[in-house]
Amino acid sequence: MTTKSPGTKVLHQKAKGTERERGEGETEVSKERKGKKESESYDSSSSSITSDVSLLFKLLDQLVILKTMEATQQLVCQPVDAFNPLITTSFQVFCILVISHIFHLLLKPLGGPFAQLLAGVVVGPTLLSRINKVKDFFIQASSAKYYQFFSFICRMLFMFSIGLETDIPYLKRNIRALSIVAGGGSILACIFGGPLFWLLSMVFRVTHERFAFYLLILTVLANSASPIVIRMISESKFDTADLGRFALYCALINEMSCIAVFGALRSFTSFSRFGCAILVTLVTVALIILNKYLSYFFNKRNRKNRFVSNSEVFVILFLLTSLSLFAESIGYTAIASCFLLGLMFPRQGKTARTLLHKLTYAVNTFVLPVYFGYTGFQFDLSTVFDKLTLALTVLIILVSAGTKIVGTFAACHYLKIPWNEALILSFLLNLKGNFDLLLINSAPTPEMVWATDVHNLLLSVVVLNTLITGPVVAILLNTEESCAHYPTTLEILNPESELRMLACVYIPRHVSGHVSLISALGGCLSAPIKPYLVHLVELPKKRKSKLMYHQLKDGDQFSDEEEYGGNDVLEINDAVDSFTSETKILIQQSKLVSSFLTINEDLCNGAEDLRVSIIFLPFHKHQRIDGKMENSMEEIRSINQKVIRHAPCSVGIFVDRGQTGFQQPHGSPSVQNIATLFFGGPDDREALACSKRILMHSQISLTVIRFIPTTSSRHNSWINDSSHKDEEVIMAISNIGTENEIDNAFVETFYNRYVAHDKAGFVEKHVRDGLETVAALREISDMYSLFIVGKGRRGISPLTTGMSDWEECPELGLVGDLLASSEMNINGSILVIQRHQHSETDRGLLDV
Repeated sequence: MTTKSPGTKVLHQKAKGTERERGEGETEVSKERKGKKESESYDSSSSSITSDVSLLFKLLDQLVILKTMEATQQLVCQPVDAFNPLITTSFQVFCILVISHIFHLLLKPLGGPFAQLLAGVVVGPTLLSRINKVKDFFIQASSAKYYQFFSFICRMLFMFSIGLETDIPYLKRNIRALSIVAGGGSILACIFGGPLFWLLSMVFRVTHERFAFYLLILTVLANSASPIVIRMISESKFDTADLGRFALYCALINEMSCIAVFGALRSFTSFSRFGCAILVTLVTVALIILNKYLSYFFNKRNRKNRFVSNSEVFVILFLLTSLSLFAESIGYTAIASCFLLGLMFPRQGKTARTLLHKLTYAVNTFVLPVYFGYTGFQFDLSTVFDKLTLALTVLIILVSAGTKIVGTFAACHYLKIPWNEALILSFLLNLKGNFDLLLINSAPTPEMVWATDVHNLLLSVVVLNTLITGPVVAILLNTEESCAHYPTTLEILNPESELRMLACVYIPRHVSGHVSLISALGGCLSAPIKPYLVHLVELPKKRKSKLMYHQLKDGDQFSDEEEYGGNDVLEINDAVDSFTSETKILIQQSKLVSSFLTINEDLCNGAEDLRVSIIFLPFHKHQRIDGKMENSMEEIRSINQKVIRHAPCSVGIFVDRGQTGFQQPHGSPSVQNIATLFFGGPDDREALACSKRILMHSQISLTVIRFIPTTSSRHNSWINDSSHKDEEVIMAISNIGTENEIDNAFVETFYNRYVAHDKAGFVEKHVRDGLETVAALREISDMYSLFIVGKGRRGISPLTTGMSDWEECPELGLVGDLLASSEMNINGSILVIQRHQHSETDRGLLDV
């Protein structure tokens, strides 16, 4: 639609000269070939028909050889090129990666995209390419095609990767709010785009293709570059925060809307374009359907492998590339098609896992830095020094930023989003450099006489806008800690809000119990969950295999890290895939390879980055066939104890009883009975809060059993056990009274909301001491498949007096340890929960 930047402009001028020389050469060849044909035609009058056919085939062979040699020469090196353009392009990519890495280390708080754009500016005509020798090396006649090719491949891969990683349930739940915020700034930009279009039309004397010029101006003002927003948020570790995810999908909706509107308006300008748009849509839908069948076939074919083979990955990428080339060849961008292919790709199974494994590292490490760097490479600062160009550049940037800020603030005010979060959203949505840049660099038509003058202006606007806005966004994200706040306990979490959980497994035996918990917590559509499952693997001292990469079987291992875990990885993946196909609950899987001495620190750091509210840990014992508990891995016990002490959120230890214990409720024909034991204290309140999420499942019947001391002199017994000093006695009375009041209020609210509406059962048991508590527990030992109880921290209570005599596992607490012991002979599983101890008081009110 417009011409290239100053650097690529020189490339096209050189390319035109080369094409003119090649055209003259082709004319001479055609004349010579014509003379040969005339002479051969004259001689053929006296020859046989067979000789004519043989001569014709010889001429065709010579023509094919000439065309092939010509195409190869054009692709590899033009006669006017001083260097092979493939070498110069590769060296440019290398320079961008190295310089961007240096800038990223020096300017780490400002974010990666800023460093990569700056690296491209340094390599481009602004600095290094101003030197004649560097310019002659980087900017050549054939380099433009290579730059376009690299840009096309990068754009195709990262848009497919973005679609593959998109959280579809989150997008469905928040589509209204996301659309309002994404459209707020864009609508205001369209309103102010009219006067700006009139001004630029007068300045550049636009008389032809005015509608295309108007769409270009509106796209530059309204578009948000989703890849830059995603990169900025992920590097700031805000991709798991509510604000980060909200901004990410706002930018995605904004850009896809701009592409859809631009494509729709352009398709209605003529019948041929409308037909092409319909054709691209049909081909995209056909490939989406084909990918579903291919994914199912590849998963079934590689049932005994960890990943699908490289050839099968190539088939998926070949289809993606074919669709992209087809869409680009008929005049439409492939951004939306690639994103839709990734968005609709089946998430469960080995195919999706392999694609994520292959693409995530490559896209984040190479593709996006090169793409952002090439954006900066096209920018020439010298073109902005003109007074008129500088004034127009500043004006367009102010209009773009102003409309985004005002429109986003208005939308956030309507949705009651805090002003500080609205400010961050407005700046994030003002980042540019993807679809708008593609339109700016698209090939102009002869009617677009304004293209040469407008190109540098709009390119300067896009690059300078991102270079200015990027550091501002990075500073706001790093300083605004309140936006990163997340509930670290279930007690303060709204039961109908999203629950983020992290389940840890060491061996395949642990998977069934943890996916059963995930299934129980995700039984209600109105209470969404975000489950993560991490496979904890001990880091061995030596590699198990000495095979080099080329000696590995196709699709077996991709790196040394993939060797860790052995066949357990395959069994865990199969169990998770089976669970996902049955329940439609997508579990985000990962692997943590570390020494068992420090694996608890890595686990806690990962839980903090994922912003989960609870961590589920497996118990170090497992049940044998005869019902006895046996140690499986003693190291698990020490790890659990360390995680309980240092976890950034609540922790639950799950004691799985196997076939006799808690089973996956999804698809179960019978209703499972679950009991929550409430003795009082913060841990028991956290256990009751977890039960509120579980009771929403239709295949679960929950009963809350509250133990109450029967003694009338309850306060005196606590005082005698606490202290004999007056000051400490008064403090103990105050603490006990406050804790009891909180317990009573919490239980009363639970009763009014759930028990009174027949959603849960409630039983009170009056006991005098620990012996009666044990007897009461024995009475209900065979009635429930799962017992949920708090770890403790109840102080010295008469309810548990004497129960510490047989304590074996302190990490389970008094009641949990008793239930998990073999002496109780309980068939049900046990979930022991410890509430996170905050250093600061949680924000917000208690919503039960």
